[in-house]
This record gives sequence, C-alpha cells and structure tokens, in this order.
Amino acid sequence: MYLGLKDSWRMLRAHVKPSRFINTFLVELSYFISRFTRKPIFWGMPTAISIEPTTACNLGCPQCPSGLKQFNRPTGKMSLQQLNTIIPQISRTTGYITLYFQGEPYINKDFTGMIAAATKEGIYTATSSNAHFITPETARKTVEAGLKRMIISIDGATQQTYAEYKIDGELEKVIQGTQNILSARKALKVSYPIVVWQFIVFAHNEHEIPEIKKMAKELGIDKLQLKTAQIYDLENAEKWLPANAEFTRYSEKEGRMALKAATKNRCSRFYRNPVLTWDGTMVPCCFDKDATHNFGNVHESGMKAIWKGNLRQAFAQKLKKGRSGIDICNNCTEGVRVWI
Repeated sequence: MYLGLKDSWRMLRAHVKPSRFINTFLVELSYFISRFTRKPIFWGMPTAISIEPTTACNLGCPQCPSGLKQFNRPTGKMSLQQLNTIIPQISRTTGYITLYFQGEPYINKDFTGMIAAATKEGIYTATSSNAHFITPETARKTVEAGLKRMIISIDGATQQTYAEYKIDGELEKVIQGTQNILSARKALKVSYPIVVWQFIVFAHNEHEIPEIKKMAKELGIDKLQLKTAQIYDLENAEKWLPANAEFTRYSEKEGRMALKAATKNRCSRFYRNPVLTWDGTMVPCCFDKDATHNFGNVHESGMKAIWKGNLRQAFAQKLKKGRSGIDICNNCTEGVRVWI
C-alpha cells in the first residue's frame, strides 16, 4: 500500500504531532532537493512504513509470489514483541503504518494486538486483507484495536469469476467478512475503519465492473477502487490483461508487453515509505517482494542506523544512475496510472 504526498498530509491532519509535522517537511524537502540537484539527500525519518505481519497466505493468486509460495527469502510471522521494539523507534516521526506487505495479515494471531500497539502511540493504521478470517469476534477486536483503514480485495462479483484469480477463495466469505467489519463498527458506534473494496481489473472480470459497483453500494462500502493489475509473467500477460486499454498499465512495445509509462529516474517511495519484512529487514519499497535489496535488520542495527546507512546510500546512487538498471523498478508504478 503506497502512501502518496496527498495521503501524507491527510494523515498528518488526523494524527498531527509537531515532531511528525517537522519530519514530513524535512523528508519532502530532501526529496525535492535531491530530485533537482541529483544528489541523494536524506533528512528526517520515514513518514510512513509498511510492516509485514506474515508471508503466509490462504489463497494461491497466480500473479502473487505469496500466493504462489515462490519466495526465495525466509517465510514466517512477526511477533507482537518484535513490533513493540520497532514502534518506539518510529513513533515520534512516523504517523502512518500499513500492517501489510505480502501474505494475509489475519493469519498472524498477534495481528489485532499489533494494530492496538500502533494506535496507542497515535499512529494511523491501515491494512489489506482477503477477509476470509474476519469473524464477528475478529471484526470486533479489529475495531476496538483502532484500525483506521481496511482494504478488502474482491476481484469478482460471482464465485466463478472471483475464484479464477483468487485460487481457493470463497466470495461468500469475503462478503461476510466485510459485513462483520461494518456491523462491528456500527455496534461500537465508530466510523472506522474506512472500508475499501479493491477490485483488480483482469480480462476475466472486466465485464463485472457494473455489478461490483452495485454490490458495493448495496452493502454500504465506504469506497470502491478499481485497480489495474500488476503482472509478473509478462510473456503470458495477454491471459490476464483486459480488452479495454484504459484498464491496464501495460501496452505492447517492440513485440513484448511493458509498462505504458517510461521509467523515470526518481522515486518518492524510497524517500517516504520503506518496507519492513516480518523478520525486521528493511527493503526500499513494496515492489521488492523477495527482499533482494536488503538494507539491514532493525532488530540488529536500529531504524535510524539503517535509514541513514551505507547500503541505503548505495541504493540511492543506483537510482541516480538510472532506475531502468534496477530489477524491482522495471515493474514499478511510479508515474504510471494505477487507479481507474
């Protein structure tokens, strides 16, 4: 889940602390100075962080390394104790935590405790889930923990279409999980979490866009967002890409599929929003799903030492020379239209 500049300022208004406000100003200023001078400058600490509760997932989505169980890195779950060593290092400067990277967060039994730990420090929390494990009790615990934003992945309006991509998934469980969250927040008389249905548009489901809009309205979903698909197997992309060119981020170039927009030699994610994998490893962004660009482990070195460290500085030099030479940048959405 990528936090852009507008979202950064929206988050600050809701969870403002002088130290976070100053930090965000420093981060944004250093990003723009670096962009125009082409010299890596790092002021401040991350304004937002994605933290991975687990790599485990109950589904087998064909274009997802978690679903395909194709990680080269170790798999596992972060403990609440591990998270509690991270939060004190970031609470003064970071106002937004996305408790999700790969995997299904609710598989981690400590998940609602993680939300509560961040909420206690006045940090805005968000997550993304396939909703299969959101029982009435889990929904109540989630709302009580203070989760502010929940993206629920729902890539079909019928079971047949949904299961075409969400292998082993049950649409009815997604709908029931959604209803459980909505019922829990109503019972507890709060307006959070904001519930977002995310519908990734593929060739097999683009015809169901009108129906998913109808379903979202009938259920009282706060927001429905249609998203273009990220494809890893570009050689066989035609199977997944929708016929409507407006619904895809790819086009054919020189006989192969590639991103419509050219890769530009700048990266706001790198300055604002790093990722911590379940074991505490920091990686540049959410596109490094296999953690191939390891900046260090926060449990061993500490957040500040890694954020300002030599490995991250070296990666910044690679960005300066050209993102086209960095593997994870070649399928990145920086400058690409993602939302429909």
